[in-house]
Amino acid sequence: MAGWTAGDMPDQSGRLALVTGANSGIGYATARELARRGARVILACRSEDRGREACERLRAEVPVADVEFRPLDLADLSSVRAFARDLEVERIDLLVNNAGVMALPYRETVDGFETQMGVNHLGHFALTGLLLPTILATPRARVVSLSSIGHFGSRVDAGDLLGEGRYRRLTAYAKSKSANLLFTHELARRLAAAGSDVVAAAAHPGYAATNLQYAGPRMEGRRLAERFTTLTYLFAQSADRGALPSLFAATAPDVRPDAFVGPRLQGWRGAPARSWRAKWTLDDAVAERVWERSEKLTGVTYDALKA
Repeated sequence: MAGWTAGDMPDQSGRLALVTGANSGIGYATARELARRGARVILACRSEDRGREACERLRAEVPVADVEFRPLDLADLSSVRAFARDLEVERIDLLVNNAGVMALPYRETVDGFETQMGVNHLGHFALTGLLLPTILATPRARVVSLSSIGHFGSRVDAGDLLGEGRYRRLTAYAKSKSANLLFTHELARRLAAAGSDVVAAAAHPGYAATNLQYAGPRMEGRRLAERFTTLTYLFAQSADRGALPSLFAATAPDVRPDAFVGPRLQGWRGAPARSWRAKWTLDDAVAERVWERSEKLTGVTYDALKA
């Protein structure tokens, strides 16, 4: 794993990869490098304009790329269901649950979920469940979910998954990122129990220069916070470097179920390595309760994994 780069990825020819939030930042870099190695890549993005522009930009960078845009709004379960219904593919080798929002002022999704939990966890939970039959039918498929080193900021209470008490934007973000890890942990357990060779893993980018950190301050007009974010970018790694843990988790041959991959240097920068994680993200009982609550909230049940 030492010094691993995108150039170390195995050939991805004949494989289909689906990357959410792939129009910019880490998602775009992930999609581009998978396409560069021969995968057919679907860019699943909320904005049609930005999604189609990303496809054009990617083809300009990688002329041989086989890429397409599909509309997906993770803040609207009807959009998630429509995406899954209309996809009509025979295989899904890689599902990269990359899209996310961070530290937003309080907002709700179309379905009434607090937005950070709704997009970062529940939208991806529903998407993965709806696509699972195709994933299970694909040999050596993988599901990679993006978490954050910031997950240490909050545990998850399955009884209050939507944070209906006092709202703190960073705590809500941390909770959603812990939920991503609990989802991966429980999915890996259920896949193993079903005898599946699908690998569920997680990754985080460390501190990477993307647009994610700007969204909250811009929505509230907090110019000082925007300027501070720009200043901290002096210490951040690029989106291309931030995408390496995702690419490693998605393609490296020795990735184990429930692995958590992040940058080597204190979880902030560097080549991909095994990442440290909070103990509560490995709690079987909590993971099961969060799973059951997520099924009730989304209406998506993982019937393909049931005996």
